[in-house]
Amino acid sequence: MEIDRGDGRKPNQLRPVACSRGILNRAHGSASWSQGETKVLAAVYGPKAGTKKNENPEKACFEVIWKPKTGQIGKPEKECEMILKRTLQSICLLNVHPNTTTSIIIQVVNDDGGLLPCAINAACAALVDAGIPLKHLAAAICCSLAKNGRVLLDPNKSEEQNMKGFVYLAFPNSIQSVLPEGSLQVGGEPVEHGIITSVTHGAMSVDDYLLCLQRGRAACEKLSVFIRSSLK
Repeated sequence: MEIDRGDGRKPNQLRPVACSRGILNRAHGSASWSQGETKVLAAVYGPKAGTKKNENPEKACFEVIWKPKTGQIGKPEKECEMILKRTLQSICLLNVHPNTTTSIIIQVVNDDGGLLPCAINAACAALVDAGIPLKHLAAAICCSLAKNGRVLLDPNKSEEQNMKGFVYLAFPNSIQSVLPEGSLQVGGEPVEHGIITSVTHGAMSVDDYLLCLQRGRAACEKLSVFIRSSLK
């Protein structure tokens, strides 16, 4: 039985995706990413000499500043900053510019669901635009679990609010990796079989989570093709 989605999409169908680079003149790198009505701008400044307190000076340091569309930054935004920082650190080559700090500013233009994955994709594109050395690209997506057990990809805001649970996923895209082939193995498995980030909201069983993981990985393979083509 097909699920009736408000916008007419099929369960595995993503919203229209758009990406632009070099949109801010004063930033060292910038990008916008939109998915349906959700849109995020990302700006990169740096690397600048010196690291923040409690950071390792022998590696590059990153700071993420999240700016909501309206109002003051709260606990959800602080959590997004932390998740995004860890995600970006995992895909960047931290030994190339030691004892430096790179700032990534995330400006939310509109939030209609799947905000954190859009921010990850925008930040990744902005890092490429700034020439920050990366191990590989990353692609992020939201997978949601309906109350009848069906998995819906890329839900909008109203769908997210009516879901049993949903998970934000980010996967590596190692096809264009700059690292030697042997270093793209983790425990004998290729990097692209792994996962960078997983953030779950609501309740879902292990089997439901693994199904979301499977659907999310397949969707991110398609997103990766789009990302690479838009960044060329």
